[in-house]
Amino acid sequence: MRRPLSLTAALLASTILGAPALAQTAHTPPNPPLVEGGFATTDATDPYLWLEEVDGERAMAWVNEHNTRSLGVLQGDPRYEGLHEQALAIVQARDRIPSPGFTHDGHIDNFWQDASHVRGIWRRTTLDSYRTDNPEWQTILDIDALSTAEGKNWVYKGASCLPPDERLCLISLSDGGKDAVVVREYDTVARAFVQGGFELPESKGGATWVDADTLLISRDFGPGTLTSSGYPMIVKRLKRGQSIDQAETLFTGQPSDVSVSGSTLRDADGLIQAVLINRGVSFYESETHLLTPTGTTVQLPLPAKSDIDALVQGQLVVTIKQDWTAPSGQAFQTGDVVAWPLTDWLIDPATQAQLIIRPGARESVESITATRNKLVVALYENVRGAAYVYTPNPSGEWARARLDLPENSTVGLGSASEQDDRIFVSVAGYLSPSTLSLVDAATGQLAQVKTIPPKFDASGMTVEQHEARSADGTMIPYFVVHKTDMPLDGSNATLLYGYGGFQVSQLPGYSPTVGKLWLERGGVYVVANVRGGGEFGPNWHEAALQQNRQRAHEDFQAVASDLIARNITSQPHLGVMGGSQGGLFMGAMLTQRPDLINAAVIQVPLFDMFRFHRLLAGASWRAEYGDPDIPEQRAWIGEYSPYQNLRAGQPYPEVFIHTSTKDDRVHPGHARKAAARLEELGYPVLFYENTDGGHAAGANLRETARRIALEYTYLTRRLMDVPAEE
Repeated sequence: MRRPLSLTAALLASTILGAPALAQTAHTPPNPPLVEGGFATTDATDPYLWLEEVDGERAMAWVNEHNTRSLGVLQGDPRYEGLHEQALAIVQARDRIPSPGFTHDGHIDNFWQDASHVRGIWRRTTLDSYRTDNPEWQTILDIDALSTAEGKNWVYKGASCLPPDERLCLISLSDGGKDAVVVREYDTVARAFVQGGFELPESKGGATWVDADTLLISRDFGPGTLTSSGYPMIVKRLKRGQSIDQAETLFTGQPSDVSVSGSTLRDADGLIQAVLINRGVSFYESETHLLTPTGTTVQLPLPAKSDIDALVQGQLVVTIKQDWTAPSGQAFQTGDVVAWPLTDWLIDPATQAQLIIRPGARESVESITATRNKLVVALYENVRGAAYVYTPNPSGEWARARLDLPENSTVGLGSASEQDDRIFVSVAGYLSPSTLSLVDAATGQLAQVKTIPPKFDASGMTVEQHEARSADGTMIPYFVVHKTDMPLDGSNATLLYGYGGFQVSQLPGYSPTVGKLWLERGGVYVVANVRGGGEFGPNWHEAALQQNRQRAHEDFQAVASDLIARNITSQPHLGVMGGSQGGLFMGAMLTQRPDLINAAVIQVPLFDMFRFHRLLAGASWRAEYGDPDIPEQRAWIGEYSPYQNLRAGQPYPEVFIHTSTKDDRVHPGHARKAAARLEELGYPVLFYENTDGGHAAGANLRETARRIALEYTYLTRRLMDVPAEE
């Protein structure tokens, strides 16, 4: 099954409250240097290690106590119920666009959740039916019914179907939203799990079809088979009828690797052109190995930082993410997209490559998708999207044509047909509801298929793009969404959202919950495009890696200061929000520039950066942050690690921290310890832990609505009330 187009708006936005405008010049972080042996600089000095026991009796008693208190405060606010009703209506609305995924034969698949299908259903229709206002869907698998029948809290994590007929599928099911999944073989015609079929126990990892009787699997095979990051280190070939113990080992990585996995490279007819094994040496560096017919492997001549994007008309398309000289002698730059004729290149690595795209300094290739004969690329300039169609030309440059799409929007490439050159493309903006079009990449013809009705009243609102000067002089773009008649007197409740890591771009998108629960009520919404993200390609990300991580924090602080300097907001009315890496971002803002903000929503955060690499998947992120076990790197991490830098006597606002017990990616101990340390220092804290939900913090739509309502109740109390709630 082709990956369906996601039309869901980005995870909630956040804001910062700012104090008097400060000149944004280079400055020393306000925290004094850490003293080794001081608070939580060693395990022996950390009084809250017991909160890392995910399901420990003492830890869960602490969680339940804090949940009771925080829910009492926020749900007891008279505005909570109205916000919750609005959030629930939005997330369960049936007039959303059903995200379409082309099957190989041209049908349309969709995974759908609403009030009647809280956990969701996997369903299918024809393309003609999908294009109508009321498609006739056939249910393939009902996750709610399955959960009830089996007494499980299953969360659907996707299906991988065997080309070309795609009758047999591997269904991934998570217990409560964890990354670890159970994999079970399902027959989409019989609408039943295959008796005696493939079934893999709960584990992180993957499973890939080779043929109807063969899988490549990377799992937890027992002691010594996982990397230090907790991901699979071994790829095996599993034949139908074999137990996992009988599977043949094909490749073994190193314990220091992030992960090892298997995949197949198939053409548009579903035929395998290569069987590949990926060895993730670090989060950004990898090796790709070709599995030969004899079962041996050969490493392919690709740079350590590169991505295989597509196979189109026999051309292997690869994004180069570092300056690199190919075996052909050709020199490529970071961000280049190139192609080789696959068959020739596998025989002779010195085969000449063709340069398809070389992005400019303020451009970024956000996504690449192949139809049967074309390559479609979402190319952004200054964080504004466009889509181009590239046609292979073996004897010369690839031809390029721009699709006629609205400007100043976010362009999302969706599922593409393997039978022809049609592809779903979505377009959205902060104030423009998402539209879905079916584009013929061969002709450029575009037909709008679906749109969502406005979910909030955007009349009288506008979007502006500004730039802030960071501490080292770099100009940082950011978007501001607000009512056009907003007074420039510093009185506006403003939510500033940031992420700033892992080359993840923050692109303009339509968020009904932000619009309804914040913008309609007079709030201002701001998104910062700081370094560490991917808005301007790999170099923009690498500018804030490891020892340069503080640059991203300074970028975010520069945006907050700029908002105040423009009198858009002021400290009593500025709040920030971010999750995961963005939660670390919020912690750094809290500990370094608390004078700028009056609220912080800290979602599923990283917080203790001296122990992040020892918790769950944390070891895989050393390429992003550095290694705390190396003294030099520990020193730069210690300059910003929020947990170690919390101090008494600082103007910290009351913060709202939330996490999930079921999060097996970012350990809930980070959030718990942050709250405990703040309370120890005498600061008020609101803490909530969802006992399901995984890293996305919502196992179902009802829990998602509750989380959203809690966040906006908190933000209302802190930023809209006068005076702010204490």
